[in-house]
Amino acid sequence: MLNKSVYELAGGEPAFRLLVQRFYARVAVDPVLRAVYPEQDLSAATERLTLFLIQYWGGPPAYSEQRGHPRLRMRHQPFAIGQAERDAWLAQMTAAVDSLALAPAVRKVLLDYFASASTAMINQPPEESREAR
Repeated sequence: MLNKSVYELAGGEPAFRLLVQRFYARVAVDPVLRAVYPEQDLSAATERLTLFLIQYWGGPPAYSEQRGHPRLRMRHQPFAIGQAERDAWLAQMTAAVDSLALAPAVRKVLLDYFASASTAMINQPPEESREAR
């Protein structure tokens, strides 16, 4: 396990492609999340997330080669992401991660990252603040 990247430990490109495919299959039928994705066809979003995760976890840098620096907050700024969207995203990603036969340590590192990254994407005030206006 030492000296291996999460990318390798998870199963390489096939594992990340399957993870993201399963995630977006869930997004497509989740009313909270589906509203966040303007494209009818989720294949472009699927490919972007797949390449990002492959690169982030130690695989080939195709994401940066095609799209430049990830700049996650900036890229997600046009979309209204509140706590409900974050929670739905994390729930669907957790289900996708759990659908794979990953070692517990790999599962934990992925889910810890997804929890913190999804929280960082929140760009809307809490519900109670919006209602008070």
